[in-house]
Amino acid sequence: MPVLHNRVSQAELKKILYAETEKRITISFYQYFPVTDPKIFRDEIYKTLNNLKVFGRIYIAHEGINAQVSVPESNMGSVRDYLYSFDPLHGLRLNIALDDDGRSFWVLKVKVREKIVADGITDPGFSMVHKGKYVNAAQMNAMLEDEETVVIDMRNHYEYEVGHFVRAIEVPSDTFREQLPMALDMLKDRKDRKIIMYCTGGIRCEKASAYMLHNGFRNVFHLEGGIINYTRQTREGGLESKFIGKNFVFDDRLGERITDDVIALCHQCGQQADTHINCRNDGCHLLFIQCPACMEKFDGCCSEICQTVYNLPLEKQMELRRSVDKGLMKFNKSRQRLRPRLHEK
Repeated sequence: MPVLHNRVSQAELKKILYAETEKRITISFYQYFPVTDPKIFRDEIYKTLNNLKVFGRIYIAHEGINAQVSVPESNMGSVRDYLYSFDPLHGLRLNIALDDDGRSFWVLKVKVREKIVADGITDPGFSMVHKGKYVNAAQMNAMLEDEETVVIDMRNHYEYEVGHFVRAIEVPSDTFREQLPMALDMLKDRKDRKIIMYCTGGIRCEKASAYMLHNGFRNVFHLEGGIINYTRQTREGGLESKFIGKNFVFDDRLGERITDDVIALCHQCGQQADTHINCRNDGCHLLFIQCPACMEKFDGCCSEICQTVYNLPLEKQMELRRSVDKGLMKFNKSRQRLRPRLHEK
């Protein structure tokens, strides 16, 4: 089967995006459902959405679909109708981005994956059929008022750092696959308590809720549509937001402002800041939090070492990258490696 891909360079695609005059809408969606042949489904999805000028990334697996895309405003109805034409996707919730300039993506990538969210689960008896109960924004707020309710954040450490729900417990890890067994261990003595789980758009906490039930927990809930849907409901319904700070997102924006609270600190000077950036040194691209003063001081780099490399002629930078261990010079969000590296001198 031929592989479908875009032959235009990334730089040219980005140039085309910025030349567009029509507004784009950034949306995310997912659905757990059986996909018999992910490759065939992948090709069909790609052809149709590419013709509708959709940009973004979509993952297809035997367990379903997971997508974050931007859509020209005039094609939004056609995209919705197309997705709804599949019986398992009819009525699918489309989470519309909260803080959006429409330039979050500039190419469409549809990939077949083993799973739509990597979970590390190998138990053949696990199923997504039995999952926690959905709660909406109003119900979430009510449950947060109950001190007996356990609130679990099923996102990574760098997401929790810039924003989270009040009273939320962090599962301190780098990946979702690490979090699942950690959450079981952390809550093993609270199997009869009400447990509510949340994440960005719902996909991780929905699977986590099913995993908890599979492992003997009894009163498990999860936030429908995640933080994105919760925030939309609170704003439309005039409800108080119990989520404070920023919601980290996995596109060029790297964050959506939910409340004015800044709860994180600059990784270089320790001042209040919650702006994530990737180190400008192309041999690094480390994700970290940087305040405006350190942005200017370090030229958007994570350390003086990277700043020195960043200011070298391009030819010299490329020469250096060819001569180093690529395992030490790649985009990395690891909790263990983050802070020591930022304070290198």
